Amino acid sequence: MSDQIWVNNRQPQTLYIAQVIMYFRGVMAILLGGALFSLGSVSLFGSTLLGAVYTLLITVGMIAGAFGIANEKAWGYKLGVAAAAAPLALRVVVLFIAGLEALTFDTVGLLFDIALIALLLHPMSRDYQKVWFR
Repeated sequence: MSDQIWVNNRQPQTLYIAQVIMYFRGVMAILLGGALFSLGSVSLFGSTLLGAVYTLLITVGMIAGAFGIANEKAWGYKLGVAAAAAPLALRVVVLFIAGLEALTFDTVGLLFDIALIALLLHPMSRDYQKVWFR
C-alpha cells in the first residue's frame, strides 16, 4: 500500500486550502486548455508556443506542488510557491506593458493568485513547513 496522499487535511488550514486551490487551478487549466493563465490580448511571449509552454509549466507546477505539500515534501512547498507566484509576477510585468487595463482582464483569477500566495506564505504555513517538511 502506498503512503502517498493527494490531500492532507491534518495540516494547518492554510496549507490544506492552498492544496485544494492548487489542484483546482491545475485541473481547470487542463480542462480550459490553458485559458486560465492567459493574458487576454497582451502578447508577452511573442509566440503561442512559448505561451503554451508557460501554461504547461504552471499547470504541472501547481499539481506537483500540491501533491508535494500534501506529502510534506520541502520541494513541494518550494514548487508550490514558485508556481503560485509565477502568474502574479507575470501580471505585474503585463501591468507595466499594457497599463491598468491588464488588471481588469481576469479579476477573479487575480484574487485567486493573491489568495494562494497569501495562504502559502502565511506564518502558520511557513512555520509548519519548516518543522515538518523534509
